[in-house]
Amino acid sequence: MKLPPIILASASPRRADLLKLLERDFEILPATVDEVAHDHLTPLEVCQLNAHRKARAVAKKVPDALVLGADTLVFRDSEILGKPRNLAEAERMLKRLQGRTHQVVTGVCLMHLRKHEERIFAVSTDVLFHPLTRRQIRDYLAKIQPLDKAGAYAIQDYGELIVSEISGSYSNVVGLPVEKLRAELAAWGTL
Repeated sequence: MKLPPIILASASPRRADLLKLLERDFEILPATVDEVAHDHLTPLEVCQLNAHRKARAVAKKVPDALVLGADTLVFRDSEILGKPRNLAEAERMLKRLQGRTHQVVTGVCLMHLRKHEERIFAVSTDVLFHPLTRRQIRDYLAKIQPLDKAGAYAIQDYGELIVSEISGSYSNVVGLPVEKLRAELAAWGTL
């Protein structure tokens, strides 16, 4: 049986690297949709909605492929911390997270448009930050590019400087919950 090609609807090099761990060929075709955040939705619902929107936008272009859309959010006490607009906002975000536990959630949508099949799920991971001084926050931000990262940090880039511990999937915090995705693709019959 010939398996449909997998299309990653994301330009994220982190997601591409994580998808390679599944040892399955894939192509990249980034979705060009605006991410939405409605106040009446939980962060998990927002991520799932955005993942679905990304997958659908790409699936319309390649209806015979299995499209993978994903969206990752950082939140604390239901306050979503998206991508900062500037370094000052990035510093404020890390200040809010320091010394506290927050959640990172990734919504994933697998969609095969021609077959009218889809699976949508979300994975949440708890992340505890070290207590951080203003200087430690600024030093960390000087080491990474925080403006394209939800919550203004990347656990895979000097994460040991800010993260004390995680409870759950490390790959989820990076941007794609590989363990759950592997199980979902196996259930789909593509692994």
